[in-house]
Amino acid sequence: MMENSLLELLQHALQQIFSLDPEVLNTTLLSLRVSGTAVLIGALIGVPIGTVLGLGRFRGKQSLMHFVDITLRSIVFTFMGLPPVVVGLVVYLLLTASGPLGPLQLLYTPTAMIITQLIMVVPIVTGVTMSAVGSVEKAVREKALSLGATERQAAWMVLREARMGLLTAIIVAFGAAISEVGGILITGGNIRGVTRTLTTAIVVEVELGDFTRAISLGVILLSMAFAINLALTIIQLKGEKR
Repeated sequence: MMENSLLELLQHALQQIFSLDPEVLNTTLLSLRVSGTAVLIGALIGVPIGTVLGLGRFRGKQSLMHFVDITLRSIVFTFMGLPPVVVGLVVYLLLTASGPLGPLQLLYTPTAMIITQLIMVVPIVTGVTMSAVGSVEKAVREKALSLGATERQAAWMVLREARMGLLTAIIVAFGAAISEVGGILITGGNIRGVTRTLTTAIVVEVELGDFTRAISLGVILLSMAFAINLALTIIQLKGEKR
């Protein structure tokens, strides 16, 4: 009996998806816009920082520089595990009417949600980029320098070799952003048609008992996650053949 009920729910959910329900479509587009913007800005910030750290620009014989390098890396890895609800709380306190950024009136807007996800995304992009660049930095850089390349040319060679890692950083960050719920629920307010994303909509629909819509939103979210991972796998396989 339960199995038949679940199958019926899934069937109705798929019908709802393929019928291009306006509310489901708008919710999906908002999720893509918020997460896509956060990841784009996060990549512009995180990739350069991760590259510098991965290239070991802060390393040296001086104990102070070595300490700075270790400290920065530790900070990046720590922030990669930031709890979304904590990030949401901090952004909320900054944007609330009595907060320092209250006059901007950004709370409960898509911008507030983008800021929340951006704070989460930057450490992820930075950390993965740093690891990717660091894994190829020594051998490739030394080989390039031995062939007469300048420091800048050697760094560019390292980045080329680490390009798959850079792409992975961006895709992993997008996956984390699109599936996040706690932080944007606090700063976005989950306003229907304004700040309601796929994840926050699922929470509401389950509470309302509309499991058909909740499942349809979940299917879309899982499909997006699958598409992201499929794209990454295909690109990685093409990269290995070259």
